[in-house]
Amino acid sequence: MLVAFLAILSTFTVTTAMARNSQPNFVLFISDDHTATDCGAYGSREVRTPNIDRLAREGMLFRRAFAASPTCMPSRASLFTGLMPFRNGAHANNLGSQSQCREDVRSLPYYLNQLGYRVAQAGKTHFAPKSVFPFERITNSEVPEPGFENHRDLHMDLNTSVVDEWLQNISTNKPFCLVVCDHSPHVVWLAKTTYDPETITVPPNQIDTPDVRKSRARYYTDISKMDTNLGSVLASLEKLGLGANTIFIYTSDQGAQWPFSKWGLYDQGIQVPFIVRWPGKIRPGSSSDAMISMVDVLPTFMEIANSKPPLDLDGKSFLPVLEGKTNRHRDVIFATHSQDTGMNSTPMRCIRTARYKYIFNLSPEIEYTTHMDKAKDHDGGREYWDSWVKAAAADPRAAAIMKRYHWRPREELYDVLLDPYEVNNLADNPAYADIKTDLNRQLTAWRKQQNDSKTGPDPAPVKK
Repeated sequence: MLVAFLAILSTFTVTTAMARNSQPNFVLFISDDHTATDCGAYGSREVRTPNIDRLAREGMLFRRAFAASPTCMPSRASLFTGLMPFRNGAHANNLGSQSQCREDVRSLPYYLNQLGYRVAQAGKTHFAPKSVFPFERITNSEVPEPGFENHRDLHMDLNTSVVDEWLQNISTNKPFCLVVCDHSPHVVWLAKTTYDPETITVPPNQIDTPDVRKSRARYYTDISKMDTNLGSVLASLEKLGLGANTIFIYTSDQGAQWPFSKWGLYDQGIQVPFIVRWPGKIRPGSSSDAMISMVDVLPTFMEIANSKPPLDLDGKSFLPVLEGKTNRHRDVIFATHSQDTGMNSTPMRCIRTARYKYIFNLSPEIEYTTHMDKAKDHDGGREYWDSWVKAAAADPRAAAIMKRYHWRPREELYDVLLDPYEVNNLADNPAYADIKTDLNRQLTAWRKQQNDSKTGPDPAPVKK
């Protein structure tokens, strides 16, 4: 019996060692508020992102990757838990318990720890409660920007030097998962720009003013700053000889803080850059039209790490897409936005297919406002919003854009292939009635399955 036991133990040890040897490392680099189209890899000829572009040349670029929510806390909670906002409990942003996962929810560090991984996180957190996210925290990885030591708030930065130190001290006998979260290009954007405002192209759904161009120059500068940080992490992996067995992913939590982007369910708000480099597994320079949701990241990691994901997750593994076996994953994408404190209290839900987007606004009677037009304590709209108000008073086109920003109809329907900026609402067009009805039916059924019975915003917390 002893001999048999030792034989079984030996077999188990060898099998476990083989499994661990076959487990690649993961590095997940998450920027903050980066609209997918604002980088070279996704078609921009203006924004300088050499490291993101290089990553795309060396890996697979996803053209249809979507956040579960266009705000920081719900988006990150969904990414790390594999559960949509109403399933994990964090469906609002900066709204007390509505922004926190339930205590019984499990997340990426929990699951990968169980699989023998060392799981660490650097930079911005913005998820709660910490007990649900048992990351090993890399000390001093989140630091104030120079000159803002006494006014940190929205002036925080990623310290890549301590990330490099952490990588230098890891054990090669154990796989690791490193999540690096940059603050850029979240506002407040860098004041000193490296872009010429006069040469910048303003998107067609925006009001083109000199102040907007100056702000976009600052935003682009912050993207390039983030890209430099990304390059530093890539350089650390190469210097230490870790790149060959490491899956590297670049993505963002949602779109940038611009009208019709963050805090909204248009593609500019929920479509995110998503690039995966996996040496020897992914064909360099490849791309995919497969529709994926950020809740799919966790189960994909688990399957790659030789484990079966829990059946009750909303996410599902897209490993077959990475392996080049298919170019399809989801038929539809769902996303939700509840609110962000009392500044943004116009909740909405959406369903997106490969061609159409249907948005259901829960409270169309409430004027849509965000930090862009209301916050007066920091840049992020304040520096150009007055120019929008002035333009709207004199220009009918600008006035129409302002009206569209503030007042959302109950239903919106867009052909995202023909109308990528989602400006031509087809919801009242009889020719699209069947499409609208079908998408409404699917969204209603999904909301019921998610236990999402909201009919309007929650009361904003009272400031003491």
